[in-house]
Amino acid sequence: MVVIALYNLKGGVGKTASCVNFAYLAAKDGYKTLLWDIGPQGSTSFYYHIKAKHKGGIKKLIAKDADLEDAIMDSNYEKLEIIPADHSAKSFDVIIEEMSTSRKRLKGILQPLEEEYDFVFIDCPPGVSVLAENIFVAADIVLMPVIPTTLSVRTYHMVKDYFREKDIDLSKLMCFFTLADLRKNMHKEIMEELYKDKKFFENYIPYLSDVEKMGIHRAPLEEFARSGYAAQCYRDLWTEIKEGVLD
Repeated sequence: MVVIALYNLKGGVGKTASCVNFAYLAAKDGYKTLLWDIGPQGSTSFYYHIKAKHKGGIKKLIAKDADLEDAIMDSNYEKLEIIPADHSAKSFDVIIEEMSTSRKRLKGILQPLEEEYDFVFIDCPPGVSVLAENIFVAADIVLMPVIPTTLSVRTYHMVKDYFREKDIDLSKLMCFFTLADLRKNMHKEIMEELYKDKKFFENYIPYLSDVEKMGIHRAPLEEFARSGYAAQCYRDLWTEIKEGVLD
């Protein structure tokens, strides 16, 4: 089982759209896939038309004797199952509180699913917290979308520094460019510079309207714009990620 966490310190970088598409593509490739929506907005759950079974049930979900299987729900797509976000008012605070006891708490919760799934994708909330640290420890890959702008690059370096500060294996951190516009010299220059860092996949996601339309269609790109360039970019990037992870 490979655990891939989609994470960025800041929001608005295409993290959820990427998580939705990667999970769909993994399932389409025949891998048994679980997508866990962790976060106060529940955007991934929205895209997949899924609501939590029990409001306020997040504490049971992450308690020491937690059984994640009770929260797992079928999606409309074969081999793809989802743990939807819990929209209860205090759910996010409860997650933070429960995870504060150990940085390995989330890893332990996922352990019983080891034989059930090929891939687990986690759509993470932005920010740095004990939850983020738990996610970094539990994940095999922390996949970070980065917009090729000055502030996003600064965020990338801040996340790297956090990994070092918390003694988390930096080799887990892998990145890709998103919302890229090669008509802008700054975007091209930043991408060329950061590719030297060996942390970035070669394929990237351009700034394209089809990605924004996912919110209208509430579906992965393959379901409503398969022949479009955005869907092709995600397929190419997923192939590169998959080959890198499974090598």
